[in-house]
Amino acid sequence: MIERLFKYFENLVDPYVDYPKEDRPPQTLWPFFKGYSQPFKKVFALTGFMSILVAAIEVGLIYYMGRIVDVLDQGPEQMWALHGTELIIVGLFIIFLRPALQALDVALINNTILPNFGTLIRWRAHRQVLRQSVGWFENDFAGRIANRIMQTPPAAGEVVFQAFDALSFSLAYLIGAAILLTTADPRLLIPLVIWFALYLTLTRWAIRRIGPASKAASDARSNVTGRVVDAYTNIHSVKMFAHHDREELYAKEAIEEARRTFQIEQRIFTVMDFSLVMLNGLLIVGVVGWALALWFQGQASVGTVAAAATLTLRLNSMTAWIMWALSAFFRQLGVVAEGMETIAQPITLVDDADAKPLVLTDGRIEMRGLTHHYGRQSGGLNAVDLVIEPGQKIGLIGRSGAGKSTLLKLLLRFYNAEAGQIRIDGQDVTSVTQDSLRRQMGMVQQDSALLHRSVLDNIRYGRPEATEAEAIEAAKQAEAHEFIEGLEDPEGRSGYASRVGERGVKLSGGQRQRITLARVILKDAPILLLDEATSALDSEVEAAIQKTLYGMMEGKTVIAIAHRLSTIAQMDRILVLDEGRIVEDGDHHALLAAGGLYAQFWARQSGGFLKTEDDET
Repeated sequence: MIERLFKYFENLVDPYVDYPKEDRPPQTLWPFFKGYSQPFKKVFALTGFMSILVAAIEVGLIYYMGRIVDVLDQGPEQMWALHGTELIIVGLFIIFLRPALQALDVALINNTILPNFGTLIRWRAHRQVLRQSVGWFENDFAGRIANRIMQTPPAAGEVVFQAFDALSFSLAYLIGAAILLTTADPRLLIPLVIWFALYLTLTRWAIRRIGPASKAASDARSNVTGRVVDAYTNIHSVKMFAHHDREELYAKEAIEEARRTFQIEQRIFTVMDFSLVMLNGLLIVGVVGWALALWFQGQASVGTVAAAATLTLRLNSMTAWIMWALSAFFRQLGVVAEGMETIAQPITLVDDADAKPLVLTDGRIEMRGLTHHYGRQSGGLNAVDLVIEPGQKIGLIGRSGAGKSTLLKLLLRFYNAEAGQIRIDGQDVTSVTQDSLRRQMGMVQQDSALLHRSVLDNIRYGRPEATEAEAIEAAKQAEAHEFIEGLEDPEGRSGYASRVGERGVKLSGGQRQRITLARVILKDAPILLLDEATSALDSEVEAAIQKTLYGMMEGKTVIAIAHRLSTIAQMDRILVLDEGRIVEDGDHHALLAAGGLYAQFWARQSGGFLKTEDDET
């Protein structure tokens, strides 16, 4: 029975309900909250009503306690005769109905709102961030992005919790207290009103400072996370260069800034606490003292004094809670505002409203006037014209920064070109959906990072619906099966079930690259992009994989970047990029005969690697 009740409240709102995706989410706080709160509108309305009702019952009980004090002088027999039934009804209400109403209020907050509201925000925020472009991720720390995704949902949940558990309850309680005192004697309202005005002044002072201070502290904490995660992610470089001290100082700067901003935030709370104690002393003396004065003059009953004393003591204990609730409310709003800086950023690389899936028939690629400098004046590509016929194999070489990787990124539409156009089988890549475009391409990168999942999951990432047998066959073609069979992780999983660690850190560079190759082999896309695909392999393994690579290329349109010229010497065409332009175009023999840059690079090879320094001798 209890389990079913819990499940009922827990399932009142589906945090994964469909919603319209926004390329430009609201940039201000309340519209942001409003958008995420849509599935909770009815629940929020009911919870607000219940908070007010529970507060009214609390005030009503204080009033009734004063009434009991007033009727006690009637004597036991007469009191029971006149008020016995009334006392029984109130007793039953307190024992049975009041807990039920309180339970409903608590269940709505604790079981319906808190688990689901945070989940909804985390789910939608993660989906929103995943839609951002590669360039967007390249401009921030992964750790800071993840930190904001993780800290914003609980902060937003805390805002909602305080709004219903503290703010709406306390406001209703205060109004009820004013009504009670007015009913007893309107003059008792005067000290309450004076106290409330001073309390609002203090609250306003605190709120104006807590919001900015909390946001600054939250920003500083995110910066700590970003710097620490950056060091952990690049731990090999830290260890290799023995830069422990440098990383400690780099983190210490951020940690100290986090401490400084937190100190400023806590100063506000100290001033607030001291001022609150002073104000509450005025409240108690003002209301209770005035009630006693009225009693001395015979203008107030003992019950009135008792109710006034009980009410002010209750307000005294509540005010600190309310102030802390307000502080928490605005502090968490600051955290949400900081999270919005990531979550609510516009999606700049979007599909057209009428974008269609790419229909790939032959694999012909055409680039006209392709220009992209990443918003700078230099680097990238400059007015590149290129046609790659279906099934043609293209080798791409050039000095570092010549624009080779930029060309592949634009083809994959990781960025929108600043000028020019790319067409695949006559379709502009900006007019087709990004997912359909990338599904037609397989890419092996020099940085062969893997997901922190099993080897099998990493290989099947190329084609999730593939069978285990198909994944193993792809691993065999990539010369990976033998070493995979010998893997075992710390949890005892072995072979294809073993986990590879974050970014594949538990494997060697060559092992990671072979798993990446297996993934692309399994995907079997009609357009193949290779960016230093064999750079991490030793010569023996490379020789074995070269045969596999050329087998993969059969019937595909291929663009391969390589500094090791032996890997592209057999390509149909070799393009030489220099300062963002194609300066040479031909096959290996033609380019050697031309005596240009390619011939110079070939002559400078050592072990098959391209040397790009002009002063090589």
